[in-house]
Amino acid sequence: MGFYFNYRLVKKILCSGASLAYNPNMQLSKDQVKKVAKLANLPISEEEEETYSKQLSAIIDYIEQLKSVKTEGVEPTYNVTGKFSVEAKDEIQESLSQEEALKNSSNIRQGFFVTKGVFEEE
Repeated sequence: MGFYFNYRLVKKILCSGASLAYNPNMQLSKDQVKKVAKLANLPISEEEEETYSKQLSAIIDYIEQLKSVKTEGVEPTYNVTGKFSVEAKDEIQESLSQEEALKNSSNIRQGFFVTKGVFEEE
């Protein structure tokens, strides 16, 4: 199972409590990985906890290394392809009806998706 990795969000989550602070010299704990998975609503097995602990630790350690790279005087690169305005034209197209969009949802209330609160402790 793969997942989208947002470094700033994960670091903020990991450092949000004193007991879960990230130390670059240590591997992330299974509790930290569980917390990230819970907030991302990702069910993970104990085996995946170990795998993600190692992978996320390696990613965060690499990003910490990148912070030491001297970039003064280096011009930012926003576009490496040289192409501009590659987006699709903004044209009205047929889209899903509300009923079609909601048909696979397991939790609907008054015509809207219902999700867990992100900022609430459970």
